[in-house]
Amino acid sequence: MQKWLVWPVISTALITLLGGCSPQKYSANYTNGLVYCSESDPISMNPQLDTSTTTADATAHQIYDRLLEFDTESGRIRPSLASSWSVSDDGLLYRFSLRRDVKFHTTDYFTPNRPFDASDVLFSFNRWRLPEHSFHNVSGGYYPYFESLGLADNIADIKAISPYEVEISLKQRDSSFLANIASDFSVILSAEYADVLMSQGIPEKIDRLPIGTGPYQYADYQKNHYIRYDVNNNYWQGTPASKALIFDITPKSSLRLAKLMTGECDAVAFPARVDHQIIREREDLVLAEKPGLNIGFWAFNTERPPFDNPSVRKALAYAIDKNTLIEAVYFDSATRAKSLLPAASWAYQADAQDTGYNPVLARQLLDEAGIEPGFTMSVWAIPVERAYNPNAQKMAELIQRYLADIEVEVNIVSYDWSTFRRQLRQGNHDSVLIGWSADNGDPDNFYRPLLSCDAIPSGTNRARWCNPAYDEILDRALQTEDVDIRKALYFQANELLFDKLPMVPIAHALRYQAYREELNGMVINPYGGVRLGGVTKQRD
Repeated sequence: MQKWLVWPVISTALITLLGGCSPQKYSANYTNGLVYCSESDPISMNPQLDTSTTTADATAHQIYDRLLEFDTESGRIRPSLASSWSVSDDGLLYRFSLRRDVKFHTTDYFTPNRPFDASDVLFSFNRWRLPEHSFHNVSGGYYPYFESLGLADNIADIKAISPYEVEISLKQRDSSFLANIASDFSVILSAEYADVLMSQGIPEKIDRLPIGTGPYQYADYQKNHYIRYDVNNNYWQGTPASKALIFDITPKSSLRLAKLMTGECDAVAFPARVDHQIIREREDLVLAEKPGLNIGFWAFNTERPPFDNPSVRKALAYAIDKNTLIEAVYFDSATRAKSLLPAASWAYQADAQDTGYNPVLARQLLDEAGIEPGFTMSVWAIPVERAYNPNAQKMAELIQRYLADIEVEVNIVSYDWSTFRRQLRQGNHDSVLIGWSADNGDPDNFYRPLLSCDAIPSGTNRARWCNPAYDEILDRALQTEDVDIRKALYFQANELLFDKLPMVPIAHALRYQAYREELNGMVINPYGGVRLGGVTKQRD
């Protein structure tokens, strides 16, 4: 006990030596604000452009709103910028009534002249769905979430019925459509702001200097150090109690914990598993947990020989002991994954087929496939902590040892997070340890982004696997609202995935949130980024 009681002081000194930023350096309003210790820099200030948890945390619920939201407790879809909606009997026509008198942010770089209306919805949706849209190619023209779902292809038209009513028509019924537009990525941008930037010849600033309708508005960003937000005093759900918000970018989990213990941070992202007991034993800290809608997996690049051979993929899967990997990396905070879906999903299949540990069979399959002893492959390990894989480097080292037993040599590869993601999208890996956290509760949010043909260009299909029969099953599942029919179809998908094995499901992890006990309203969001707009801090 005495050892860890003194190390916050040591850690504070270390933070100072490493050049860590104190709250006072960020803002004079710190005493009225919140500080959230984040693990990395966001890729963009617009979550339309990225699917990473880091970007969603920093932007989706701090700066922006969507037409619809998920209730974090019930998981039900509820109104947001759309006050109500209706769906036609054939499931092809959606009509949204928009909330009135919602104001966009007023900052030192933009002052809006009108409130939110239908033109903003049309701009926000048409930007990612229409290649000919004037803003589509701004910042690269890459919208991975929407591309992975093929969502743009199924939207026939979007039109404003009135300034406060929007109608979206689909080509085919899509039972996950409302869930997808309630996700973190379906944010509403300001069309007026876009017009101003375009007229000034600087349209790319829409994704660097953001304007939204959310509880906080962007103020400043120093890469590798912090993001500062000011309160939105005109927020339509009421002005947040905290007058400022700081994202303190602290990659090392030990330093995040030190800042939490000393009060330099009010809450932290991804508390390390080895630190959970320390947090639980302190009266001034809280460790909240909730079953996670996520999957950690080992994906093979099926476009690269010999990983294009299902027998080789199965051999590698049989070579590893998943139970040992889970014990060593997740401790008691994850369950073994048999398929993509965790037990919290209504389409979970408890009796899904699973690979077991059988190194003799693994070597036999490799021999039959003509893979000689000494074959070398790479295992890429994500360089950041995630709930679905809190220590990919350690997992890669364990897999390296297992594969050595079947005479396969492994090179472990990692880069900084931005380079890692770019290299993955280019398909430069043999295999990768990574994962997925659900953006909504619909099963399609696992099956389609991770393994559909459309998800290969978007980069979310890490296995780069395309199987038309699999895609056809997913399409049929979206064309009905009958849960039993959909569940049966997803069970078919599980059988196909086990037969072809483009990836090895490893674990479904619990989600954790660590914060100081004086915070109120800190709730784990099971469907995406952290929500800080309703969080308050008791003050002396």
